[in-house]
Amino acid sequence: MKTIVCTTEQETEDLGRRLVRALPVPSFVALYGDLGAGKTALVRGMGAETGTSEVRSPTFTIVHEYETKPKLIHFDAYRLADAEELFAIGFEDYLSQDAVVVLEWAERVPEALPPERLEIRLVGSGDDPRALELRTLGERYESVVNAL
Repeated sequence: MKTIVCTTEQETEDLGRRLVRALPVPSFVALYGDLGAGKTALVRGMGAETGTSEVRSPTFTIVHEYETKPKLIHFDAYRLADAEELFAIGFEDYLSQDAVVVLEWAERVPEALPPERLEIRLVGSGDDPRALELRTLGERYESVVNAL
């Protein structure tokens, strides 16, 4: 496990930019953290690096697909009752795409998470610095964490 501290929202976005450059395609990133911890800011940086300024939290739509290079697919499980709702919208089909898939609120649907993944737990809120704890499940993500 590796911990990276971001003292501003911009630093969190910059980390997202570096992260998406280091990720293999396809990839799966599971994000954990309370409201306001910076999950969407991290994904916003990933989107900016891949070619979109449109990243916003998909809380009400569950998923946003961005036709970027690489393709970015952004899920938010906050409003889901369980993983069955995620599977009902074709989650497995999204996972089979040649894309970077990011899921916010991963703790709400643990049974849906692929066995190989990068987990990032964001701790902190408000104006406080954020501690981002990166944990790899599968060898393919170890080099990603080492590159950050």
